[in-house]
Amino acid sequence: MTLSETWFMEGYIDFELQKYRLLAYLHEVKKCFNETKLYPQLSDIIFHYNNLLAFRKNKQVLQDQFPKKLDQINLQRLEIVYENMLADDELMQELEQITQYAIDEMKGTISEGAEIYEFVEKKLLIEPVGIMPLYKNEGYVFLRYGDRPEVRIYNYNITLFEHKDARYKGIKMEYIDSRTKNLANTYEQIKLDVIRSIRTLPNPAVYKVEFPLSVPFNETLLPVAKRMLVRHIAE
Repeated sequence: MTLSETWFMEGYIDFELQKYRLLAYLHEVKKCFNETKLYPQLSDIIFHYNNLLAFRKNKQVLQDQFPKKLDQINLQRLEIVYENMLADDELMQELEQITQYAIDEMKGTISEGAEIYEFVEKKLLIEPVGIMPLYKNEGYVFLRYGDRPEVRIYNYNITLFEHKDARYKGIKMEYIDSRTKNLANTYEQIKLDVIRSIRTLPNPAVYKVEFPLSVPFNETLLPVAKRMLVRHIAE
């Protein structure tokens, strides 16, 4: 189950109705957290939490809080609807009750997800393989987890993009191949093999990422590893 950006003010604005809609959503999120699956649920609930805080703080509909597909005419209609809502004290009280309840409930669920994230983060090891070049925004990642001998090889590329209020770094990782690590085939040997076989980066930055436990790969390990790698390189 998913929530739209403006779920709390859609349809019939009634506390009990929106409460059960919210609880159904949180039930699905917690179910994923219980299975140690963090994404996209964690980023999604954080978005909704921040959206509610912005709504309560600003008491007005901001354009960037609504789906980007809205055209100017629909946006204007939405603003008119909201202006009419502002004039209805009883309706606004109902919205206040809905949003405050949702904030409190989401905060607890976010804490559960954050605990899992921090656990994975603490156990994750990131180290360079061999001599590192000065340019580190592009290279390779050797990712291994659990007791598997398999090493998954990714090409990574870090890009900088700007928002109106800040600058952010994003990372793109593309799976290339996998190799088996053993006493004869070390990370250094795998690095040499990758450089010889691909040849696009003669002196690439290469990092090994290791996690000692088995967790959902695409939903937890890979997204946490991406965020940690960006931070590691920035530092």
